[in-house]
Amino acid sequence: MTASMEASSALIGRTSKIPAAAFRVALGSAGVVACLIGYVALVAVSARPAHAEYPEKLVKIVVPFAAGGGTDIVSRTLAQAISPDLKKSVIIENRPGAGTILGTQAVATSDPDGYTLLMATFAHAVNPSLNAKLPFDSHKDFAAVSLIARSFNVVVVNPSSSIKSIADLIAEAKKNPDKMSYGTFGVGTSAHLAGELFNTMANVKLTTVSYKGAAPAISDLLGGQIQVIFTTVASAASLVESGQLRALAVTSSERSAAYPDLPTVAEAGVPGYAAESWYGLYAPAKTPVPIIDRLNKAVKQAVSSGAFKRLETNEGLIMEASSPAELDRYVQREEERWSKLIKDANIKAE
Repeated sequence: MTASMEASSALIGRTSKIPAAAFRVALGSAGVVACLIGYVALVAVSARPAHAEYPEKLVKIVVPFAAGGGTDIVSRTLAQAISPDLKKSVIIENRPGAGTILGTQAVATSDPDGYTLLMATFAHAVNPSLNAKLPFDSHKDFAAVSLIARSFNVVVVNPSSSIKSIADLIAEAKKNPDKMSYGTFGVGTSAHLAGELFNTMANVKLTTVSYKGAAPAISDLLGGQIQVIFTTVASAASLVESGQLRALAVTSSERSAAYPDLPTVAEAGVPGYAAESWYGLYAPAKTPVPIIDRLNKAVKQAVSSGAFKRLETNEGLIMEASSPAELDRYVQREEERWSKLIKDANIKAE
């Protein structure tokens, strides 16, 4: 055996933990070189990270609400839009319960491999202030992927009401303190906190009346039991269009393409007012950065698609794909502002 063959077999034996004797065969110099090239290729393949081919199987987005609502619609639209890009199926799993806590916890405890994701909403920024003992940490247990869209609520009244503007609503509330009420869909929901923010910034006192959903609240609004609702676009759009509800303003910081003629609450008499809902995609903490980047790229392409353009009009969404860091900063700001309101108004979880 030549010196080069001895050295090569010894090198392979040390690096691969395969006895060098196994390689002591009658090879010529060309054989040794070929053997070494093959070995280097084998090492290169084995050194590839486990997520190099992500995704290798279907991806699941957990929606912490029942099927059919706004979050479900946004999530299913996203799943359909990113599936071709990822070249794998993306499915939705609805896990409602405990004010989004059940579904959110399921993702927090999932493997950080990019195959179980969370569609988070307004509740993700509010729950830490309402629940001192959450079974997860909204920051430490999740890795941000991207903001998907921002939304808003619509201030609506009974069309037979004398209230035709935000100024009228404020005047009526001050004229009849504690005699006017607004409907909510539960403690900490966007309809609830948008109303509480209005009370604080307009210096009025609308009494809170809680319902189990938008439908019973709107029924009572039409029946005259309550006077106003800061409701979601999805629950109000068709009723406003048909004239069954009168829309006064949108709660966003800017006017909506869905309601271009409606002023914002800030424009209509409460300077600085803004109450937004939002949709953001998260993965479990410690999900590898290359996977987060891959998902972020897919989301950004999806949000500019025709399917999301239709949602922008039909659901009153403001599309806004972001970097992971931008989503983190946005939710941190949201958490801080709603935490202050919840504390100042002494709002407690049910």
